[in-house]
Amino acid sequence: MRTSASLRLVTDTRRDDLAESLARATSRQARTDLLFGPPADSAGWVNCGQLLSDTAGFALWRASLADWLHERYGDAPERTTAGYVMTWYLGVPGYVAALLFHHERRVPSLRPEHLAFRTARPRPHPDSIAVLDPRFVCLPDDPAAGTENATVVPDERALAAVLRGRFTAHAARFIAAFSPSVRFGRHTLWAAATDALDDAMLLAGRYGGDEGAGVVDAALLLPDHLPPLTSPSTVRRAEVGGWTRRRESCCFHYLLECGQGPCSTCPRVLPK
Repeated sequence: MRTSASLRLVTDTRRDDLAESLARATSRQARTDLLFGPPADSAGWVNCGQLLSDTAGFALWRASLADWLHERYGDAPERTTAGYVMTWYLGVPGYVAALLFHHERRVPSLRPEHLAFRTARPRPHPDSIAVLDPRFVCLPDDPAAGTENATVVPDERALAAVLRGRFTAHAARFIAAFSPSVRFGRHTLWAAATDALDDAMLLAGRYGGDEGAGVVDAALLLPDHLPPLTSPSTVRRAEVGGWTRRRESCCFHYLLECGQGPCSTCPRVLPK
């Protein structure tokens, strides 16, 4: 994928509040680096808004992924590269939002123009996410409530609704940009968006050391079927202890020539 020409969307000089939140959230997990503001070295970074405006970047991303998959599993069908990229992209707004909600009770801007990510090598998954706007939504008891970058909502239910609405708006723009190049229906695409949000909240709890708290937050965020999302939270007790969830969408890993069959959370094998 091409690196963004410019990631410098932050103009506010007050960086401490959201920067500190992101630093604390990063310290609670090792899966993804979270940054505030444009990275010092922009090599390998892409702005989500620019990617959605110039979708040739998705073709380059899928080609890079196909090369990586071919080395390990043989030829990768188009549905598999599309499924991986769909899941990875939606995980960018989903994961950063879930971490900040779970650990900080804050919701950042999730506008595509306000998020950027870097892809790793050789496996081209997003390994770092940058939030480029200093504003956030929080609860009345937040230390930053009343400051210029904070918008206060009355309770956790309202905060969850803000997160859900902002994520859904970002997902809608992704689906509009991505769908013409793939053979997925709208239900499949929105199912992947639902998975990104539900899975991210479960992981936020798991990586933070309190999986049960992630389960509670997933239920708070997805309490019911709220279209265009395709289901309430599907988190459930695992047969061998802990928690798991049934995916709404498929990554099509099972189509790989030398793959290992369906994932354990795949809707093809896990009953509702």
